[in-house]
Amino acid sequence: MASIITLPIKLSTVPSGWKKPTTSKPSNPNQLPIYPAGPSFIGSARRQILQRSFEEDDKFIISAKEKQLAEKEDKGDGSLYPGLGEEEEPSHVLSQDPKEWKKQDHYAVLGLGHLRYKAHDEHIRIAHRRKVLRHHPDKKAAQHGANDDSFFKCIQKAHETLTNNDKRRQFDSVDWNIEDEVPDLKSLSPEQFVDVCNKVFSREGRFSKVQPVPEFGSLDAPKKEVEGFYDFFYNFDSWRSFEWHDKEVNEGSDNRDDKRFTEKKNKSERTRRKKEDNTRLRVLVDDVLALDPRIKRIKAEEKAARDAKKKGTTNGVPKALTPAEKKAVEEKKKKEELEKKEADKKALEASKGDREAAKKAKEAARKNLKKWKKSIATVISSSNYFQPEGTSPSATIIEKQLSELDLIVDLIEPEQVKELKEKIEKVENGKSAKDILIETVKSIGEKGQDKFTEFA
Repeated sequence: MASIITLPIKLSTVPSGWKKPTTSKPSNPNQLPIYPAGPSFIGSARRQILQRSFEEDDKFIISAKEKQLAEKEDKGDGSLYPGLGEEEEPSHVLSQDPKEWKKQDHYAVLGLGHLRYKAHDEHIRIAHRRKVLRHHPDKKAAQHGANDDSFFKCIQKAHETLTNNDKRRQFDSVDWNIEDEVPDLKSLSPEQFVDVCNKVFSREGRFSKVQPVPEFGSLDAPKKEVEGFYDFFYNFDSWRSFEWHDKEVNEGSDNRDDKRFTEKKNKSERTRRKKEDNTRLRVLVDDVLALDPRIKRIKAEEKAARDAKKKGTTNGVPKALTPAEKKAVEEKKKKEELEKKEADKKALEASKGDREAAKKAKEAARKNLKKWKKSIATVISSSNYFQPEGTSPSATIIEKQLSELDLIVDLIEPEQVKELKEKIEKVENGKSAKDILIETVKSIGEKGQDKFTEFA
C-alpha cells in the first residue's frame, strides 16, 4: 500500500520590491497585407488557382516531399524511381544464352527496354541491383533448390557492357531493337511531315559528337533556324561505330597471321558500314530538304519581297513618292542610261580597233608567209635535198620534199613558220636542216600522222 512522505522543503522569501503583475486585455487584431512574393504568396496563389483548401494543399505538399525522399532511398524494387517501372521478363529474355552475349539485349535484361539509350547511369545502377536481388543464384537455390545461374551471368554481362562507355556506345551503335525506318514522306501532309521529321532527326541526333542537336522545328520556323538545322546535319559528325559486328579470333589459335587477317577484315568491314551509314544519312537529309514545305514557303516569301522591291512597294503597299523624289529618280535613271550608252560606244570602238589590228597582222603574216616558205625551200635546195654528196636528187624526191614543206606550212601557224625559217637558217648544235624539219613534224602531232615520209 502506498505511503505519503512529507519532505522538509522551505520556500524562499519574496524579494523586496516585488509586486503582483497586473493583467490587461489583448490589443485589437490588425490586418496585414500579403505581398506577391515568397512561399506564402506562392501557396496562396496555388490554393486559389487549383481551388484547394488548406488541408488538401498540406496533403499534396507532404506527399510530394515523401516522394522526393523515397526517390533518394534505394528500396530495391525500383517502383519509386522515375523511368524505372517494373518491366515484364519474357521467357525469351530469361532463356538467353550467356555465351551468345553479342546477341543479347542488354537493356531488356536489366528491365530498361523502354528507355534504352536514354537510360542514365543511375537507372542502370538501380536496375542492376534490383535484378541481382531477384535472380542471384544463392537466392534461387534457397527458394527453388535450383543452381541455374545462366540469367544471372547475362545480368552481369549487361551491367558490364552498359557501365563501360566504349562498350555501351558500340552496343548503342547497332541496337537492333530501335525502329529506325522512315515512312514515305511524299504521302504526308505538311503537319505530319514536320511531326515525323522531328522524331526521325531526334533519333538520329543521338549519334552526334556535338550536343545539343538542333531540332527539325515547327512548320512556321524562320529561315535562320531552318538553315541552321540543315547546316548541322550536312556537316554531321557521328560517333557511331560498328565494332560490335567484329568477328572474334578462333579460341586457342596462336597463329599471328590469322589474328592479323581477322583484324584487317574487321577494320575493312567497319569502314564499309560507316561509309554506308554516312551515305544513308546524307540521302535522308537530301530527301527531306527536297520535300520540306518550309523551304517552299521561304522561297515564296523571298520572291514576294524581291517583286515588291522591284515595284517599289513595302509589304505589298506602293510607296508614295514626293515630286522631288520622283524627279531625283528620273534624273538618276537618265544618268545611268547615258553612262551605259557611252560605255557601250567605247567598248564597240575598242573591239573595232582590235579587230582591225588583228586583220592587219594576219594580212602581214600572209604576205610574209610566201617569203618565209621560199627561204626554207632555198635551204633545202642548197642542202641537195638531203641526198649524199655526188648524188643528184630525183624529181620524185624533190617533189615529195617540196609538197611536204607546203603541208607543214599549212598545218602550223604563220609565227611558227617564221621560227622554223630562222632555225633552219641558223643550224646549231650539230643539227641539220632535215632534223629541224623532222622535229617540227613531230610537234604537229595527230594532224600530221601518216602524212609525211621524207620528214617523218
